[in-house]
Amino acid sequence: TTEEIILQSGAERISILDVCHDSGISRGTFYRYFSSQDDLLDAFSRHKRDQFHARLIEATSASQDPDERFQAVLGFIDDYLERSRARRLLLVAPEYATRWFQRIFHDSVHRFQDVLAPVFDAWEERRGIVLDRELIGELMVRFILSDVLVPSGADRRNLMRRMERFVVMLLSGRVARR
Repeated sequence: TTEEIILQSGAERISILDVCHDSGISRGTFYRYFSSQDDLLDAFSRHKRDQFHARLIEATSASQDPDERFQAVLGFIDDYLERSRARRLLLVAPEYATRWFQRIFHDSVHRFQDVLAPVFDAWEERRGIVLDRELIGELMVRFILSDVLVPSGADRRNLMRRMERFVVMLLSGRVARR
């Protein structure tokens, strides 16, 4: 309900009465769980972040092969960008969306590193190298955020291939072709 109201009117104009009405709960029930509008928005942000990462883990947990796991991560990112309403949030509530992206950024980088740890382990062993795992996680999160800000549209599938090529280039030690 909170997401729907934010997407309709923005985060700054969210009404507790609207949330209660649309959720079918009383104000007393609302205040039992949330002390204020800010508390509601913080809880909403945590819920969205945790939901994203739970889905990421679910999408990748079946892949034991490191290369398949990496492909599952790319597929998850592509699916997220296709279905996400983050772009709408950015348009309707830009200040809230920007603060939210900043708050979740470092946590997201670390969660991507955790999900990709078996992939990184295998790549390092195969190639005899040490990867900057934090940098790769950061680049993946920045990729997602950049697509939210500047949608790639129908060309996003090509961007997934380019992201994969970028990682292959990192692993090989080759420079990009010009």
